[in-house]
Amino acid sequence: MTRRHAEGERFGAAAAQLCHAASVLLGWRPDEFWSATPAELGTALAPPADASASMTIEELKRRFPGEGLHHG
Repeated sequence: MTRRHAEGERFGAAAAQLCHAASVLLGWRPDEFWSATPAELGTALAPPADASASMTIEELKRRFPGEGLHHG
């Protein structure tokens, strides 16, 4: 096996793992994954810059009353 072939296999395995993570964690379909830049994927998977600034469901409901999901 050539070095180039081995690198290609490692890239393929890593890409498959990242595509799966994007699917599970972000709800992305394969075309959305492959259209994203590495920076966009990194930003989407990164935790919030200030985790203490995250809002709870209750805080969101108070801040945005009447904005709930509507089934119909």
